[in-house]
Amino acid sequence: MTAPDSTIIARRIARELKDGNVVNLGIGMPTLVSNFVPENVHITIQAENGIVGIGPIPEEGKEHRDLINAGGGFITETPGCVYTDTALSFAIIRGGHLDMTVLGALQVDREGSIANWIIPGKFVPGMGGAMDLCAGAGKVVAALKHVDKKGNSKILKKCTLPLTAYRKLNLIVTDMAFIEVTDEGLVLREIAEWTTLEEVVKCTEANLIIPDTIGSFS
Repeated sequence: MTAPDSTIIARRIARELKDGNVVNLGIGMPTLVSNFVPENVHITIQAENGIVGIGPIPEEGKEHRDLINAGGGFITETPGCVYTDTALSFAIIRGGHLDMTVLGALQVDREGSIANWIIPGKFVPGMGGAMDLCAGAGKVVAALKHVDKKGNSKILKKCTLPLTAYRKLNLIVTDMAFIEVTDEGLVLREIAEWTTLEEVVKCTEANLIIPDTIGSFS
């Protein structure tokens, strides 16, 4: 069966949102989470460029050129949306006012470390606010494809790329698995309906703790 697109990751992460949460959604895939917030859950989405109160991604053709997030992606506003300068935006992040941040990742590892800002020798925009988000948010969630384009696992025993943050992850959500980061290691809580336990283990370099009961998601 063909692997699903990034929406399966966004949908599963959205189920972790709690009513009243203040959440930061990182550049790229994490922004999709805004489209899957449960109807009975009301959250506030913040972005590093000084927006508090982001709504779902606009439909194609309904974008407003002046409404963009920190990565330049188009956004919508929710009632009461406000704009701040960068200093206040990062005071929110560094001051511990975020309940959750969702970040894309190049690699994660069994210790809960995350690498998401640079591949040595390649040009990339830079770290942005990712280091601050990892340090300041109450819960840090990594959203990533389970393997890279060459079929190599992105969930490693030890990250090989420069770290964004050391041992800061709480959850790892991929297109194959929902994994909790614990002091004992990575606990496999759920697998995607399109794949199998055997395939998840095969595609994961880090050792997984397999509980007696494993859920599923789609």
